[in-house]
Amino acid sequence: QVQLVESGGGLVQPGGSLRLSCRASGSIFSINAMGWYRQAPGKQRELVADITSGGSTSYADSVKGRFTISRGDAKSTVYLQMNSLKPEDTAAYYCNANVRRTYSSGSYPYWGQGTQVTVSS
Repeated sequence: QVQLVESGGGLVQPGGSLRLSCRASGSIFSINAMGWYRQAPGKQRELVADITSGGSTSYADSVKGRFTISRGDAKSTVYLQMNSLKPEDTAAYYCNANVRRTYSSGSYPYWGQGTQVTVSS
């Protein structure tokens, strides 16, 4: 099994900052891309940012210049530094990882349980 556990969500005022963390554990041979998605009430889940095993990153236009995604040295952890937060950033944030469980297996997506981020005064 593979588990992704997120942490770091919470309530913050507009203009504030939060740092989300996600750690993958379990039966893992390697992890390719990791990313953060978010879903606000009544809206579809959307990609916020992702990062490849080589360190290449991409961001949604709405968060460029404000959010930074990074991976830990062990490559099984991904972070999302969120600065200059806006009320429209309010959503449940989900960690995603494309995991190979064995040398010969394909890569499959796994999801965390989500962490709530609320931006409000």
